[in-house]
Amino acid sequence: MKVRSPELRLVAGAMAGLRQDLCQDPFAYRPLGPLRMEGPLTRRMKGRLRDTVAWTPHILVVGAALITVLFGVGTGAGGGSFTSLLCGVIPAVALLMTLVRPVGAWWISLAAASVTTLIGQDWSASGWSVPAFFAHLVVLVVVAARTRPRTAVWLWLGTALYGVLAQAVVGSGNSPTTGLMLFFAALLLLFTVLITSRRDAKQEITVQRQVTAVERGRRTLLEERTTIARELHDVVAHHMSVVAIQAEAAPYRVENPPPELTRSFEVIRENAVAALTELRRVLGVVRAEDYEAPDAPQPTLAELEGLVANVRDAGLTVEKAVTGAVRELPQGVELSAYRIVQEALSNVLRHAPGAEARVEVSYVLGGLGLRVVNGPARGLVKPSPGAGHGITGMRERVSMLNGEMTADGTDDGGYEIAVFLPVAKAAEEQA
Repeated sequence: MKVRSPELRLVAGAMAGLRQDLCQDPFAYRPLGPLRMEGPLTRRMKGRLRDTVAWTPHILVVGAALITVLFGVGTGAGGGSFTSLLCGVIPAVALLMTLVRPVGAWWISLAAASVTTLIGQDWSASGWSVPAFFAHLVVLVVVAARTRPRTAVWLWLGTALYGVLAQAVVGSGNSPTTGLMLFFAALLLLFTVLITSRRDAKQEITVQRQVTAVERGRRTLLEERTTIARELHDVVAHHMSVVAIQAEAAPYRVENPPPELTRSFEVIRENAVAALTELRRVLGVVRAEDYEAPDAPQPTLAELEGLVANVRDAGLTVEKAVTGAVRELPQGVELSAYRIVQEALSNVLRHAPGAEARVEVSYVLGGLGLRVVNGPARGLVKPSPGAGHGITGMRERVSMLNGEMTADGTDDGGYEIAVFLPVAKAAEEQA
């Protein structure tokens, strides 16, 4: 197999790019759509003004086509009124084609320049009549704006090649129009490429930010679910272990227990051990390899005073109020309630430094109510930016317990989090 040199590969790649950009289906139907009204000014427009501004590119192209016709009539190309009109209409048609077939419009514009030169001869027979000169510059700008930056290079090179050939075949030898065309075309194409590249870069960055935000939210949700799964493992594993131990020890607490009773406790213990093994196997999937189970017991609402005292030491003024008959709740509810209050107070420290906070714990019939509210930030310390991951974690905990949660700003510029965690009646009576 023959290996081509780097130079040949470069030339082959360039020719492939030329064929793809200008020769491959150049007259494909690609209508120009309305503007995306996403700018800082266009977003505020409404009604007819918004609809009109959305079609600004089409209006500008049509206006440029009319100016091209006026150039043909005004310059008197061809020496007759009909010929002058024709010298303006032909380039104008190529210009209008940029709205539906951009690449094909460029080819038609070059052909229109040749036709108007032959029938017009109004600018030293240079290959560019006045209307064709103006129309081709507009065509270059519109086509470059609707295609990739590489295409702009091919547009300029193709225009240069046409200009040189036209100058050599029909030119007078001293006409400056080809040089002027290439100069203005280079400036306009460079400006257009810079604007479109900046626009595309902003759109890509916006899309990437949206994708990143979605992925970050998903990752936060998975991390929070993993944390909850670990904590549930510790809670459920403790209770299942107690069940297994009690079932094993129960027959020895009764003198001469009947075989049926002994067998029943054996079945209870076997099922408890099997459930504990299955629980560890399933939840082990979400447990990280480097995760270490906490040595201390999981916190409950009985330790809420210590949490509030710790936050006060950090400089936050916190008031705690407990209403209703204090009672022991299921450990999962106690743990989730503690974590919710902990995250809410952490958010106050980060996002509202210097504010005053109030924690309300309400033991009500059928469940537990929590409310953490804070005032606006005060002092010289600036709030830390956040992505709302703490709120996501709270909602996940509340959803796990089939509870309800609201989180919204207050009228005085603060923030309020209200949570209700239902507790089954049987669980309350057992507690």
